Amino acid sequence: MGHGLGVLLFLTVSLHLSSAVTHSLQYFHTGTTGINFPEFTDVGQVDGEQFVYYDSNIRKKIPKTEWIQKNEGEDYWDSETLSGQGNQEWFKANLPIAMQRFNQTAGVHTLQVMYGCELDDDGTTRGYFQCGYDGEDFVSLDLKTKTWIAPTPQALFTKNNLDSTAAEAHHWKSYLEKECIEWLKKYVSYGRETLERKVRPEASVFHKHSPSPEVVCHATGFFPKAVMITWQKDGEDLIEDVELTETLPNQDGSFQKRSILKVPAEELQKHKYTCVVQHSSLGEEKMVLEVPKGGGSDGGQIGVIIGVVVAVVALVAVVAAVVFWKKRNSGFKPVPPRPSSEGDSSSNNS
Repeated sequence: MGHGLGVLLFLTVSLHLSSAVTHSLQYFHTGTTGINFPEFTDVGQVDGEQFVYYDSNIRKKIPKTEWIQKNEGEDYWDSETLSGQGNQEWFKANLPIAMQRFNQTAGVHTLQVMYGCELDDDGTTRGYFQCGYDGEDFVSLDLKTKTWIAPTPQALFTKNNLDSTAAEAHHWKSYLEKECIEWLKKYVSYGRETLERKVRPEASVFHKHSPSPEVVCHATGFFPKAVMITWQKDGEDLIEDVELTETLPNQDGSFQKRSILKVPAEELQKHKYTCVVQHSSLGEEKMVLEVPKGGGSDGGQIGVIIGVVVAVVALVAVVAAVVFWKKRNSGFKPVPPRPSSEGDSSSNNS
């Protein structure tokens, strides 16, 4: 969920955008307190596109894409709803425990879990399971060693609890490397026409003068999610003084991304700076945008719009995956995994 609420976001950069195909299945569960936002949110994504949603206000799992609505029936949604309600209760019980671990009694706090898997077109697979608290890593699973990682002292109790028996690690390794991949293949088959479409990005470059001089390269409207934005100075690649933001979803299902180059105004006058955008929809071509010499406008309106989008997405993406702990005594206690079923795919076994 890096960048504030997004520390657990899993970012994938493809160096072969023109040919490689990577599909992903992710689940995000988030519990919140002290904020005017649903106390629990449950989101599932395929290839970065939200396809199922649940929150504590509606108390119902609902479809967010046409392809999942067409291909799953009443039993699936009933089971998903029950799973969402159960996870909601878990977060309600365990968020106060997490607060106690950090000696907190009030304020705005978030407990998040995210897990998922990826499948490359060459058959390579990856999986991950992470938990975060207040925008920082709490515990995560090392699939290779089947051990739990605790980056903070407050998480040691949880780590030791999980490591005391290998059951949870074995369960999640098996799920992430096998069952999750099978569900991913099924979902991709449902929505192949949508998920494997290619839409060219629109890109623009603008100056921004506050709080410090910088140039922004903004690509939007593209699909699939993987994109590369780089900078060049007089034809040579630039690495320093470059900030690459998260890839964010647009309302229409496409994506947007920004890259920010911090450069003094006098340097812009002396050299030729260009932004290079690469995306699978472009094939072997690249979009090359030259930075104008003049300072131009502040890019204020565009900057404000992007800022609002980032804020909204960050809040909605306070979401994070399935729960396998349960309150017992003074800490988190792992619960034996339940048998999986189709309707259970985004709860204890997703």
